[in-house]
Amino acid sequence: MDVEEIRSILDLMKEHDLSEFELEVEGLKIRVRKSGGTHVVEAHGLSDRGAVAPGGSAPAAAGPADTRLQAVSGPEAVGNLAIVTSPIVGTFYRAPEPGAPPFVQQGSRVARGQVLCIIEAMKLMNEIESDHAGEVVAVYVENGQPVQFGERLFAIKVS
Repeated sequence: MDVEEIRSILDLMKEHDLSEFELEVEGLKIRVRKSGGTHVVEAHGLSDRGAVAPGGSAPAAAGPADTRLQAVSGPEAVGNLAIVTSPIVGTFYRAPEPGAPPFVQQGSRVARGQVLCIIEAMKLMNEIESDHAGEVVAVYVENGQPVQFGERLFAIKVS
């Protein structure tokens, strides 16, 4: 996929007033979504034809000046921070039931496999577990808010 093809996708999104677009072709998966008036372009698995190696990232593509091209690959690692992202689209819940204390909060120590939150999708409650042991340094989503696939949920300082 080249810059012109990405520009075409952005133009189609604007023309049809779409807030999100996802495409998977020949091992390439690209997802474009509007975020506060800008487009965020995420890509995964670009082949030798593209500008990004699997798991890598490329410079800005097309569209507004704030457009970014990022890799999508589940939990991300930035330095010694692990970013836990949503594996599904649904509603984010910090606690197992209304009125209960949250599973974790900023400053909590977590173990690998510990439940961090629940994401409800189609009336199913999906427990999201930590892939890392460490300390929760950020919670990106408010309780009861909708989340998208790949959206950041938590940052964990890996220990």
